Amino acid sequence: MPARLPSWAWVSGLTVGAIATVGVLTVQADQGPHPTAAATKPRPSASADARPTQEETAPARVPDGSGTGRRIVYSVGQDRVWLVDASDATRRSFTVWPGTVDPAPGAYSVGTRREEPTTGSDGVRIEQIMYFGQEDGVWIAFSNAVDGSSPPPSAAGAQTGGIRLPKADGDALWEFGTPGTTVTVVE
Repeated sequence: MPARLPSWAWVSGLTVGAIATVGVLTVQADQGPHPTAAATKPRPSASADARPTQEETAPARVPDGSGTGRRIVYSVGQDRVWLVDASDATRRSFTVWPGTVDPAPGAYSVGTRREEPTTGSDGVRIEQIMYFGQEDGVWIAFSNAVDGSSPPPSAAGAQTGGIRLPKADGDALWEFGTPGTTVTVVE
């Protein structure tokens, strides 16, 4: 009578096989075509509480002078972020609500990340905070409101460096912007 393999050996073998399969599929997916995001129509008013829209029009073009390769591009003048893959294709683009302190144009990198919710300087519960710079003693970071709300026009005269994103875009940025990812700030 042949010896029987213990159940832990079967489970271990299946687990290793599943992990290997997922790894192969991940590599294949990363090498395939990636979707691109569409630009949004301009906001109907300059109201600070107007939400960025997700209405598709033409693809958003990454600003000239924003570098090459995999990166996050933030335009201070357009209040827009692009997630750009290694082949320089835009994977997603969206509008944001800036804080009262803008980062200076230049190259930064994602440093500390905080996923747990906390209260922002404007009193709103925020999550998925990605710090990438400091300007005049104010930390600059991307984040999204836990409840998906837009930020108020100001935080009672406080200097804020938070760049707030809609919830779905915050989720996408969190997945894309691992520590060390380049953040290019342009005008």
